Amino acid sequence: MTTLPPSLSPSRSQTTCASLLQELQIIWDEIGESDGERDKMLLELEQECLNIYRRKVEMTRKCKADLQNSLAQFESEIAKIVSSLGEHSFSFSRGKGTLKQQISYIRPVLDELRSKKKQRVKEFTETQSQIVKICAEIAGNGQSMMSSDPQVDERDLTVKKLGELKSHLQELQNEKIIRLQKVDSHISMIHELSVVMSFDFLKTVSGIHSSLIDPANGQSKSISNDTLAKLTGVVNSLQQEKQKRLQKLQCLGSTLIELWDLLDTPPDERKRFEHVSSLISSSVDEVLRQGSLGLDIIEQVELQVQSLNVLKASKMKELVLKRQNELEEIYRGVHIDVNSDAARQILINLIESDNVDLSNLLSSMDDQIAKAKQEALSRKDILDKVDKWKHASEEEKWLDDYEK
Repeated sequence: MTTLPPSLSPSRSQTTCASLLQELQIIWDEIGESDGERDKMLLELEQECLNIYRRKVEMTRKCKADLQNSLAQFESEIAKIVSSLGEHSFSFSRGKGTLKQQISYIRPVLDELRSKKKQRVKEFTETQSQIVKICAEIAGNGQSMMSSDPQVDERDLTVKKLGELKSHLQELQNEKIIRLQKVDSHISMIHELSVVMSFDFLKTVSGIHSSLIDPANGQSKSISNDTLAKLTGVVNSLQQEKQKRLQKLQCLGSTLIELWDLLDTPPDERKRFEHVSSLISSSVDEVLRQGSLGLDIIEQVELQVQSLNVLKASKMKELVLKRQNELEEIYRGVHIDVNSDAARQILINLIESDNVDLSNLLSSMDDQIAKAKQEALSRKDILDKVDKWKHASEEEKWLDDYEK
């Protein structure tokens, strides 16, 4: 049983009350208070004392109930935290002693568990935030999915659950790395194609996504499905355009060489378009020189081909007649009779009629010249023998004349 402090012990309390009562009696005597009034006042004093005791008892009971309730809440919170953290090996007993002693024992345990839970929640929040961020980047939602912190289910804060989240985060981080590599590879390819075909690299890439050129506010390059699809489409389109331009330049280059050979173009003039003629036998992957497939280059070659075609048309008559002279010289060299005037008139009529492809005509004459050269070669032995016979005959005639 709790003992009263010495100042409130029964003997001292009674002495004090008696002293005060005696003093009150003296005052009443001086006042002349009646006995009835005095009894009434004493009864009131006694009632007031009882009320004070009752209030004190109620307050003390409430304090005890509050302490018991706090103790129960502490134990319940400890049980919930232990369960959420998965600390199955954790054991706890409130101990013995007064309620205040039990609370003073349990409070440090609870504070430690709260701190551990707070740290665990922080780990969950950070891990889930990174997961949400990467998922948003892959989905292409930007900052919309990262406006608020993710909600952590505090009912399951176990190490196992945290490990699963971190494993998922690692998978997403690996996926992000792969996507960034693809993005960088596509950007590099677009840059390489822009150098070869002389188009605006920055405009092309920024048109796909602004972050690919100038990431702002800490935002990394876009790795969304949409961005990757657009990059892939642009790369494929540019590769097809590169193939198309190369084929066009190769065709123009072949035409240039034919015209050069046809018109006997000097080497200095050919050297101006050496970069074009060198592409004729190149594959699309081998063409890497800066500006080699630019539209300006193609336009220059087209203008040169047009110019040479005009020159070809003006010189074609001269070239045809030159081929005819060459053919006649070969025939005369092997003593084959040809009607030169008739042949020349036929050629002139064909040229002036515009009903014949002069390139084909030249090609046909080149074939005739080649055949004539072969025929001349086949007659060479006979002609040599004839020449020797003629020379011998002339010598014999000269000797006969000399003897005479």
